[in-house]
Amino acid sequence: MPGRECHHCKQWVEPGETHDCWTTTEAALTEDLSEDLRDAWERLRETAVEFGDQRIYASHHSIMFSRKVCYFFVRPKRSFLELCIILDRPIKAPQVRRVEHAARTKYGNMIRIHHRDQVEAPITDWLREAYELQDKPKAKPKRTARTR
Repeated sequence: MPGRECHHCKQWVEPGETHDCWTTTEAALTEDLSEDLRDAWERLRETAVEFGDQRIYASHHSIMFSRKVCYFFVRPKRSFLELCIILDRPIKAPQVRRVEHAARTKYGNMIRIHHRDQVEAPITDWLREAYELQDKPKAKPKRTARTR
């Protein structure tokens, strides 16, 4: 039986060869960062660790920060860090490049980080808000009247 191409990473996998392109490490995702991006990454990580108990892990191309659920993640890119802060509201600010409706009551606010100096208020405030969001009681989704 011939090998196959992984539909995720496009790597050729021989028969019987183990392949798991989803498993990675924080170090592997950050090893090729420029000095400015590495400084920004370290500041982001330090800021998050100061919030309290959480789990930090790498998954595919992202580094996830979670308590009960993920509250933000970072995708290291060649020239910037793509930061996604998950909140119960969209953020309207010049730092936010786009907002994705992540779930019925959650929004992914996408921010590009190019330098360590960007990792300060209001971004650190939004990170703390996302961290503390899991302590708030869940908002019930609005019910719509059903018609027959």
